[in-house]
Amino acid sequence: MAVPFRKISKTRGRMRRTHYKIEAANTVVCKNCGASIKPHRVCPECGFYKGKNVVEKNMEEATK
Repeated sequence: MAVPFRKISKTRGRMRRTHYKIEAANTVVCKNCGASIKPHRVCPECGFYKGKNVVEKNMEEATK
């Protein structure tokens, strides 16, 4: 098994890991109700997708 010739410093190892950070999930605004949702998914608040009612939702529940 290969063994490193020299110890890798803390700085060099941390510089290599700078790209491992967490990014926030992308969100878009629902065109029907204005809720923040993930793109390309049915809105859980109103049940609309691409301007069409895909899932029947009770409007009283959506306003709560």
